[in-house]
Amino acid sequence: MSAALQRIVNAAPPPGAESSQPFDIAQLPGNVSQAIWRGTDIGQAGLAVVPTGFEALNAQLPGGGWPCNSLTELLQPQPSLCEWRLLSPAVAGLVASGGQILLVGPPKRPHAPGLVKLGIAEKNLVWIAADTPAERLWTTEQLVKANPRGGAILAWLPQARAEQLRRLQVHAQSCDCPVFLFRPEAAQLDASPAPLRVLTTLGTDWELHVQILKRKGALFDGTIVLPSIPGTLASVFTPRLLRPSQLIAKTEASNVHALGSAVNQRRLRQLAAH
Repeated sequence: MSAALQRIVNAAPPPGAESSQPFDIAQLPGNVSQAIWRGTDIGQAGLAVVPTGFEALNAQLPGGGWPCNSLTELLQPQPSLCEWRLLSPAVAGLVASGGQILLVGPPKRPHAPGLVKLGIAEKNLVWIAADTPAERLWTTEQLVKANPRGGAILAWLPQARAEQLRRLQVHAQSCDCPVFLFRPEAAQLDASPAPLRVLTTLGTDWELHVQILKRKGALFDGTIVLPSIPGTLASVFTPRLLRPSQLIAKTEASNVHALGSAVNQRRLRQLAAH
């Protein structure tokens, strides 16, 4: 036993005795102290991650990116709404390194020209048209077990049950690429074995609102706002169109003013009639 540990043992209270002072972690040897996870800290992924392309999001994810060797659940109000805007920076990086992006049962046909604008070449996409829930689940499981390297698996599984997801998570632990499952917003009320669960919605000003529902480590109670103007529109939008919320606020204020003026005029006519 090292001298440092011996001092801790000697200083420990006898069995059954209560200590009025919290234990000081600084008493531990340096390597032991660094290995202790504190409940207020973000957990560590422990394995490889893929950077998301958004610094604000990386800062809140264990390991600083989308994890490999585990499932990531992406929840959204409706399918084909936020997937590519959230994942395209990470997917484009994988494609640039020669990775294949495997799509299982997307609800809409992938728009190849639009994906090219995001840096995702058509030749790097493999679209698997699995129609029924059973086909999508079976196909996803086979791909995860095949462990494709360098790419990513994107599967739309809105009706998957907890026990089915648990089986996928077991297989994903041996998969070296990120596995993303797209599910409806209502699924956040259900238990899930996925270590990372993220809810994404669209903001008024072309931004994504991201909530981390589950992650390794401390809970995150907040919303991450990510700029996400489609690349084809950013170059043609005027400054006013880049901030639709301001236009909406001005229109609403103008409508309220017009309504107030109409009410006042009606009251004046009523007084004049008397």
